[in-house]
Amino acid sequence: MSFSAFYVDVITFELKMAKRPRSTSLICCMLIIMFLIFPNHICALDGYDDAEVQLLLSFKASIFDDPSHSLSSWSNSTANNLCNWHGVTCIGDVNSSHVNVNVIDLSGRNISGRLSSSLFHLSHVEKIDLSNNQLHGQLPRDIFTSSNSLRHLNLSNNNLTGRIPHGSLPGLETLDLCNNMISGKIPENIGLFSRLKFLDLGGNVLAGEIPNSMSNMSNLEYLTLASNQLIGKLPSQLGQVKSLKLIYLGYNNLSGEIPQEIGKLTALIHLDLVFNNLTGQIPDSLGNLTELRYLFLYGNKLTGPLPKSIFGLQKLVSLDLSENSLSGEIPELFSQLQELEILHLFANNFTGKIPKSLASLSRLQVLQLWSNKFSGEIPSDLGKQSNLTVVDLSTNYLTGKVPDTICHSGNLFKLILFSNSLEGEITKSLASCKSLGRVRVQNNRLSGEISAEFVKLPLVYFLDISGNNFSGRIDDKKWDLPSLQMLNIARNRLFGNLPESFGSDELENLDLSENHLSGNISLNFRNLSELMQLKLSHNKLCGPIPQQLSSCKKLVGLDLSRNQLSGPIPVSLSEMPVLGQLDLSYNQLSGEIPRNLGVIESLVQVNISHNHLHGNLPSTGAFLAINVSSVAGNDLCGGDTTSGLPPCRSKSVRNNPTWWFILTCFLVALAAFGVAGFVIVYIRRRKDLELKTVENEDGIWKMQFFEPKVSRSVSIEDILSAAKQGNIIAIGNKGAQFVVKDDAVNSISPTFWSKMVEFGNLRHPNIIRLIGICRSEKNAYVIHEYCEGKALCQILRKINWEQRRKIAVGIARALRFLHVSCSPSVVIGCVSPEQVIVDAKNEPRLQLSLPEFRDSKGFASSAYVSPEAKNSKDFTEKNDIYGFGLVLIELLTGKSPDDIELGAHESIVEWARYCYSDCHLDAWTDPMIRGHVFKNQNEIVETMNLALHCTAGDPTARPCANELYKTLDSITKTSSCVAVNSVSSPF
Repeated sequence: MSFSAFYVDVITFELKMAKRPRSTSLICCMLIIMFLIFPNHICALDGYDDAEVQLLLSFKASIFDDPSHSLSSWSNSTANNLCNWHGVTCIGDVNSSHVNVNVIDLSGRNISGRLSSSLFHLSHVEKIDLSNNQLHGQLPRDIFTSSNSLRHLNLSNNNLTGRIPHGSLPGLETLDLCNNMISGKIPENIGLFSRLKFLDLGGNVLAGEIPNSMSNMSNLEYLTLASNQLIGKLPSQLGQVKSLKLIYLGYNNLSGEIPQEIGKLTALIHLDLVFNNLTGQIPDSLGNLTELRYLFLYGNKLTGPLPKSIFGLQKLVSLDLSENSLSGEIPELFSQLQELEILHLFANNFTGKIPKSLASLSRLQVLQLWSNKFSGEIPSDLGKQSNLTVVDLSTNYLTGKVPDTICHSGNLFKLILFSNSLEGEITKSLASCKSLGRVRVQNNRLSGEISAEFVKLPLVYFLDISGNNFSGRIDDKKWDLPSLQMLNIARNRLFGNLPESFGSDELENLDLSENHLSGNISLNFRNLSELMQLKLSHNKLCGPIPQQLSSCKKLVGLDLSRNQLSGPIPVSLSEMPVLGQLDLSYNQLSGEIPRNLGVIESLVQVNISHNHLHGNLPSTGAFLAINVSSVAGNDLCGGDTTSGLPPCRSKSVRNNPTWWFILTCFLVALAAFGVAGFVIVYIRRRKDLELKTVENEDGIWKMQFFEPKVSRSVSIEDILSAAKQGNIIAIGNKGAQFVVKDDAVNSISPTFWSKMVEFGNLRHPNIIRLIGICRSEKNAYVIHEYCEGKALCQILRKINWEQRRKIAVGIARALRFLHVSCSPSVVIGCVSPEQVIVDAKNEPRLQLSLPEFRDSKGFASSAYVSPEAKNSKDFTEKNDIYGFGLVLIELLTGKSPDDIELGAHESIVEWARYCYSDCHLDAWTDPMIRGHVFKNQNEIVETMNLALHCTAGDPTARPCANELYKTLDSITKTSSCVAVNSVSSPF
């Protein structure tokens, strides 16, 4: 009997006795004694169990942060009103002395603290929901043994660790522990939860095999173990759980074949086994799952043909078998799947023709068949009866014309047909498809003129028709593409003058190269304030280079080569702050090279060959070590020995009058003094930047600096002392300084000397400059520019969504510079939050280094190195993209590989994929940005989609840096235009 029940019984008895006068004093005495002995239990007079009060207060005591003040009402002073505490629901009637806590619901309150076991000792509680908080610590050992009344337990989306405790609650119907850091194996006795209907253990680090005892859960309807590290075969015993409606086992390491017994689960609605190592053929027995609506088997190693039994699943809404090794032809049976909305068969080995029956699917919205071996024509009626929004048939062997009906629905947003052998013109219906936003039909055999309607599409932001046979003038029509950000019409047969405008102020990438365009370069290019890449090479453009191009302050790459441009190189080009690549070769430019052109810090590649330039080659910046081919075909002199140019000579003067002679001598002497001074400065500068050999007590050191001031002010002893003391050498307003900060003198392997020399010539606003390097036989060090700020890993969980977005775009901009603007491209090896310094202006600055010499002192861990590079050490641009994808995941979720205690970086990707596809948006986003979710949900979802593309297991499926930057920067403008439920093509 509880204290409250005891008190009520005693008081009831005494009130009855109160009718007898002699009992009055006895009653008073007993009440006084009870008050003195049990003062904290007087609330029991109101029907509440004091033991439950103390259990609840014990839970509150374990919470150290309650930002929403959800537990503020929980106190001894309000114990007599227990059922009005926030998140507490009671059963019973206080007047009957049988009031008990029945429900505890504190979901989404962002409370932090260690999970106390006290709540699980409430004797009448049926539901406990503590999901979407910041609880940590191990799962209490008595979680499944303390209460026989518990029916529903939800601890998802916290930071709980440890193993799943043994025990069983025979009455438990719902168990949700997803998105924590729970490890170990799934208990063998989990089958004792015989009444369980809902089991979600996804998004943890569970290992081992799936227990066969799960077959004892005869009532189980929902099973997800996704995004763990489970191994072994998929148990055939699952076929005995006939009540199952959803199975989600994706993102694990399951192997073997899909058991035929899965076909016995006739109630199944959703089957998801994605991104495992499943082999063999798709079993015919899946055709028995007549209630199935969602079948996801992508990202495995399945082989063989598509079984015909699949076409008996007439309720299928989404079918995704992509990224396998399936082969053979696809039968004409799709007309049986009239409910189908999404079809993904991309990245397989399917052959034959695309089935014409696809055109009969009235609900079809997304069709992705890219990267197969399909041949023949696209079905002529495709789109006529469908509501197509996304069509991607790229990288096949398709021929014929683009169907006139493909935009019949008026909702087609994404049309990707590149790298086929398609012919014919862009049809009138397609040219007037107002819903189009992304069009990629490059590298086909399309021909004809570009119609006036096609250049007036209001939503197109990405248009690539390059590498075809399009012809006609481009200046005889008004271009009005207000959303345009990327336009590529290169490698066609277009002619005429450049259009005055393309109708968009947001244009970032413009490629009109390898056509027959003529006339002058339009002065209106100065209005393109967002322009970052401009390619007009291999045309017949003439006239001068407009001074106004310098108004394009964001321009990184400018290629005007192989035209007929004349006049001088504009001095205003020296005012372009981020210009990295400049190609003016094979023109008719004349005059001298602007002296200040070499002052641009970001400029790393210049080609001015085969013009009529004369005079002295600048001895600064990108001209310091310019190669012979980049200056050939001019009348230039000077430069470094690498340029192959002859030294410059002074001109002779012929004057007879004496005073002219004297004046000339004076001027010559003055000039000689100036030249001598210049030569001394130049030689000194060159000497400062030359490789030096220094000997000290630690051995023989080779030193090379990329900043002359540092070379003159810093010695090897300074560097070694700074390295030993954990200091850095920084460049401030007063030159070289020693500052006590995190390491910027970084130990490296001597074998990477040449790579670091390459880094030393890079200049970009989002990249921390490399100041110098030194090495001995045993050690080597790198000296970086000092950047006032903090590493992204230190502030990531303290900044809002707008700041995170800015940081992501800045990193992407730096990667594009390294991969696209630099020649040859510069590969970092991996990208991590430790490498990104966020300065006082909230601008990210990437610190360059190599994976082999990163360590625990602030450098990236191997978790950010792509899977294919971990063992081979063969780093490519795709490795950088992978690391950037992980950074995006961390910006979105607030979780890093270390935070969730995963043994390998692949697991956080798997966890992110699981959350993206199966969890609510506010469940996987970082609590710091959840306030922005409603306003920016399309942007956040599309950013996660991009992050998953960047971290694709297949490197070829990851976007390039150029595509990455454009996609990231355009997400806010396009994310609301189309909603696709599963991961789409990276193209």
